[in-house]
Amino acid sequence: MTRIETIAVHGGRDDLAELGVHAPPIDLSTTYPVPDQALGGEALGEWATGAAQASSPVYARLHNPTVARFEKALAGLEHTEAAVAFGSGMAAVTAVIQAACVMAGKPHVVAVRPLYGGTDHLLSSGLLGVSTTYVEAGLVSSAIRPDTGLIVVETPANPNLDLVDIDHVVRQAGSVPVMVDNTFATPILQNPALHGASYVLHSGTKYLGGHGDVLGGVVACSEALAAALRQVRIITGAVLHPLGGYLLHRGLATLPLRVEAASRSAAVLAARLAEHDAVEFVRYPSASLQMRGTGAMIAFGVHGDPTSIVRRLRLITPAVSLGSVDTLIEHPWALTHRLVPGEELRASGVPENLLRISVGLEHVEDIWNDLNSALCDVDYVKPSPGDYLVMTATH
Repeated sequence: MTRIETIAVHGGRDDLAELGVHAPPIDLSTTYPVPDQALGGEALGEWATGAAQASSPVYARLHNPTVARFEKALAGLEHTEAAVAFGSGMAAVTAVIQAACVMAGKPHVVAVRPLYGGTDHLLSSGLLGVSTTYVEAGLVSSAIRPDTGLIVVETPANPNLDLVDIDHVVRQAGSVPVMVDNTFATPILQNPALHGASYVLHSGTKYLGGHGDVLGGVVACSEALAAALRQVRIITGAVLHPLGGYLLHRGLATLPLRVEAASRSAAVLAARLAEHDAVEFVRYPSASLQMRGTGAMIAFGVHGDPTSIVRRLRLITPAVSLGSVDTLIEHPWALTHRLVPGEELRASGVPENLLRISVGLEHVEDIWNDLNSALCDVDYVKPSPGDYLVMTATH
């Protein structure tokens, strides 16, 4: 069996030898010559019905070879038949909802909080003509209706790193497709499709690209489901630019190494934060049957003002997003989850004092020195002695 590190390096590169190149080419064409207009029309018709291949790309909104290589590579890492890439993670989420709910005539979604704030806001807004019922992971089956078209979960969850038992959710879902946002775990640590998930979603902007310089989203799934997603992409124009496809494909080659190194540092930082007097609690994933590691994301609550702590940092970048080579920190209540109602955010396990860190590739001691300095400079009421590390467990 080919190991994941090898798949990450060689995936989507099957045609390079035939092309006589070593690096994947970037095809920037917006249109393609169609000498035989009848055949070109047939190809356009095939793309419009969601085909994976046709005799000509015809037009860049229909197909791009550079993006297709990335899709093939990602599908290999997620153990699915296909993958469909989009211009952003939110475009990918939107396409899944449109394909599973709007196109299927089942405008009801069951979602487990917490989720990424953008996804939560989209589901709550009614913008796509769907209604959403939010439940705890163990109560998914009780919320399913005849018109339920999709179950939405994220694990580890954004931003508090809750773990959801994918197998359990899939069993509850029955015939209703389950979408799992796998952005935090990446295909290196978790493969939701192997646990029965129908759609595996990634904000490619994060770990897949890995360098904070490309915006994109991708959904790994069966070929049958991919066809509907391609139809949505063609109609809405939510395409991934070829340069984005190239950068995301390139990012996959180093993904295993980056995740391993950042996870190693994150484990050290989580343990140290748990012992710091200024820290109320730390949430960091424990080992689980569905994950092959703990990841590089940490959530922790502070006794002082979280915004004051962020302002005191000098090395760590105060910014939204995650999965980059540099360490990022943000205050979810102020930024990524601002549009989720406060009472609902608290109920899903996200308090006002929570900070979220995406650990990068800097030396762990340099990251810690910056964190420790910022925490020590903030006024706070010292808590009673105790262990504040909360290993997030599967539920």
